Amino acid sequence: MSVNDLGMLFQFIGGLGMFLYGMNIMADGLQKSAGGKMQKLMGFLTKNRIMAVLLGAGITAIIQSSSATTVMVVGFVNAGMMNLTQAVGVIMGANIGTTITAWLVSMSEWGEVLKPEFFAPVLVGIGAFLMLFSKSEKKNKIGEILVGFGVLFIGLSFMSGAIGPYRDAPVFAQAFAVLGRNPVLAVLAGAVVTAVIQSSSASVGILQTLAMNGIVNWQSAVFITLGQNIGTCVTAILSSAGAGKNAKRASVIHLLFNSIGAILFGCVMFILFQFNAQWAASEINSVEISVFHTIFNVLNTCILFPFAGGLVHLSEILIRDRVQEKVEEGAAAQLARRLDRRILGNPAFAIETALKEVNFMGELTQSNARLAIEAVQEDNKEKAKQVYATEKEINQIEKLLTSFLVDVDNLSLTEEQHLIIKNLFYTVSDMERIGDHSENIAELADTKRRDKIVFSQKGVRDLTAIAEAAMETLRWALDARKYHHLESMQKVESCEKKVDELESVLREKHIQRLSKGKCVPESGVIFLDIMSNLERISDHASNIAGYVGTEHE
Repeated sequence: MSVNDLGMLFQFIGGLGMFLYGMNIMADGLQKSAGGKMQKLMGFLTKNRIMAVLLGAGITAIIQSSSATTVMVVGFVNAGMMNLTQAVGVIMGANIGTTITAWLVSMSEWGEVLKPEFFAPVLVGIGAFLMLFSKSEKKNKIGEILVGFGVLFIGLSFMSGAIGPYRDAPVFAQAFAVLGRNPVLAVLAGAVVTAVIQSSSASVGILQTLAMNGIVNWQSAVFITLGQNIGTCVTAILSSAGAGKNAKRASVIHLLFNSIGAILFGCVMFILFQFNAQWAASEINSVEISVFHTIFNVLNTCILFPFAGGLVHLSEILIRDRVQEKVEEGAAAQLARRLDRRILGNPAFAIETALKEVNFMGELTQSNARLAIEAVQEDNKEKAKQVYATEKEINQIEKLLTSFLVDVDNLSLTEEQHLIIKNLFYTVSDMERIGDHSENIAELADTKRRDKIVFSQKGVRDLTAIAEAAMETLRWALDARKYHHLESMQKVESCEKKVDELESVLREKHIQRLSKGKCVPESGVIFLDIMSNLERISDHASNIAGYVGTEHE
């Protein structure tokens, strides 16, 4: 190999690197720009399969990777956020969405103005200026998208330039002739390359770059493209290792869908090529590869869409349930299963998951606080024990959520998304403190029952009043966190003031009862401690609503 040949090899490797990096930067910028909209798309997960197909296509078009979308689907299924029937639709849509990259690559053959070397440097220049000198977050995102778009095309130009001098080399003609005559070998080659670089978009882009230089024929390109669709399944299969059975089934559905499609289209195209050998041996360009890639994925979805239930059933046959004793999971164990790290592949969905699970922690904390109050009112030993057990779960949940939020905060987020994550950190901490105060109340309930302390009727009424006010504050605070309602935040503020006023008035009244001998000191200490814990619960609830308020500013 001469120095010139080595230089061309380096140029091709560098071009491939820029192509992959540009695709990643562009996808990251698009993801940030569409972050809020992508969070809203989560609602479609519970809709019908047609919505799921549209969702899969839309997400993949934004993040420029069907592999990443499918890995997220595996994570959602493993977390229990999506069932297998919904997963089928998203997987089918992902295959359609990934064709966008092929059309971007083929733009250079649409006309002289659209050639990479013509406009890519300008895009990088404009994008860099926006990123470096603009203080607007929106303009920074636009700059990021432009830089990624430009780098992608410069990398493509580098690859094409490195291959150009060898377009007449016999080795390429012989290699693609062999692949054309051996469909199985061509499919295998496409699958292996895609599996190695973990991206069907990139492998199709490489094939299109070769096609731009006139060294790929129709027959080899068709079968290599079909193999690339199979190779992209490897990422999801690897991702499902160690996950639950349904997650494994989701990855198997992806493999079945692409493999069945490749076999069907492979047989049809093989027959067509046998009848028209001249067409099979003729050169294919990058636009024609884009057309075939799109037609294959759209038709494959249309053909197999009615059989989605059958794919689910087949995956259940291949990945069978083992007969084993069912063990009841605690709240923390359920949460650990739901916080699937694969979801981190999409920041918007990761934030949506974090919000959902923080709301789950809030509901558990609220339930435990109510149970602690009932333990006091009823002198109920079993309810106090239940409060202790739930408090242990709440402590574990706090650790799990904090760890997950750290991971999310390290993703590529917008300033608005970073603020949400910061507020969720604080919210989780406040919820954990509410759990501590609930445990304190349960301990005071045990002391009251053990020492046979009885509150006066007036004391019981006072305690009920402040308990209800504190729980009302917490209820509206959790409602504000969950639904972002301004009215809920305002009600938190009024309820918290009511608790503070009650605490001050009732403390004074109780001290008066103590001084007049209407209440024994032992009961007085417990009464005041319970009231103090209730007031602190209200304070933490007010904090939670306050964090939500900062997101409205």
